[in-house]
Amino acid sequence: MNATLEQQRNKAGLPANMIWGFVAMLVFMAGDGLEHAWLSPYLIERGLTVQQAATLFTAYGAVLAISAYFSGVLTEIWGPRKVMLIGLITWLIGQVLFIELGLKQDNYAAMLPTYALRGIGYPFFCYSFLVWVTYRSPQRIMATAVGLFWAAWSGGLYVVGSYFPAFMTDRIGYMGLLWSAVIWVLVGGIVGLLVVGNDKVSENTGDAKDKLKSLLSGFTICIEKPKVAIGGLVRIINSVGVGALPIFFPLYLASEYKYTTGEWLTIWGTFWFANIIFNLIIPYISDRWLGWRKTIMWLGSVGCGVMTLVLFYTPQVVGHNFWVMTLVAIIFGIVLCGFVPLSALVTALAPDQKGSAMAIVSFGAGMSYFIAPAIVGLFINSIGAEGVIWIFAILYFIGAVLMKFMKLPEEEKQKDSSNLYEVEPSVH
Repeated sequence: MNATLEQQRNKAGLPANMIWGFVAMLVFMAGDGLEHAWLSPYLIERGLTVQQAATLFTAYGAVLAISAYFSGVLTEIWGPRKVMLIGLITWLIGQVLFIELGLKQDNYAAMLPTYALRGIGYPFFCYSFLVWVTYRSPQRIMATAVGLFWAAWSGGLYVVGSYFPAFMTDRIGYMGLLWSAVIWVLVGGIVGLLVVGNDKVSENTGDAKDKLKSLLSGFTICIEKPKVAIGGLVRIINSVGVGALPIFFPLYLASEYKYTTGEWLTIWGTFWFANIIFNLIIPYISDRWLGWRKTIMWLGSVGCGVMTLVLFYTPQVVGHNFWVMTLVAIIFGIVLCGFVPLSALVTALAPDQKGSAMAIVSFGAGMSYFIAPAIVGLFINSIGAEGVIWIFAILYFIGAVLMKFMKLPEEEKQKDSSNLYEVEPSVH
């Protein structure tokens, strides 16, 4: 019986506990994202400036970036369960203190460190699980497994994190939403810890010197394998535009075109719902036909650069039109899926150092949440929302150029063989 189950599991490619892990990620990230799309305008309504709100998210992003980096390397040293447990505990502490000491007392000085503390939470919890996934998945379905992870991640953070507040705000209020997030995170956290159990992803049993070397390996790998560093830059670009939108775009829609918070939350949730659906389709196409690098270059980078501009200029053409904006959001969510194979591509470039490679990818993801609000805070007054949108669009186009340098060894060999074939006739 066990042999039969194992055969079925291998045929499917993904073990059952990994599927439950994806469910845990969705539930955890739902809790993490319940305030994502409305916190900035809510704080501004309570008296903060756009710059102060951006600074709050910048502080959060800075901590998130650092913890995202360490999540990959610490997972190799301690195993995923310990790192995930640290992430769960710090998130819960940060959330409670943010509500009690910051929001309830309108104390901006308390909001900054407590909200930043939350930045340790989801990278330690989720990215450690992602490292576990990359070690447990065969390379032939790696992009599919990573796609499922990001589908669960974005499904929780953005889809449930947008739709749930859209329907529940009038019933339980903003504070009620923040307290309900504690329940979501606790449930997802417990399930995730049970899924990974005491699994290790590395047999690292070295002394303190070896462990320090492991912590630094995420940076040294960028020197040893420059393509991994490029992958980290592309990962920053991947999230920088969409990460900034909730900070200023709902204010732009509300002030210029009279979109309500509920309409914005529904549009934003639909954006990510489309992203989830195609997170399950695009990696399949990428694995089998298009290839990882071309998918990231054309669909992800160029596609997001174009759709960033389309999203901004559509209201100027159609005015207040919820359904047209929703359609644009759906297309944007689809092209964003083009970045899904990036984790698979980067780890394939460093097959013996997957944890270190993933540390750079995770660090890039975290840095995007530091850089995005920083750009908004620095430039929103001087060049306005339109100028900020163009900054993000240009960054996406730069990402497409960077992908030219991200060829796998097999692609390089094919290119060399092709060049040799072309030269031979002229020699003879």
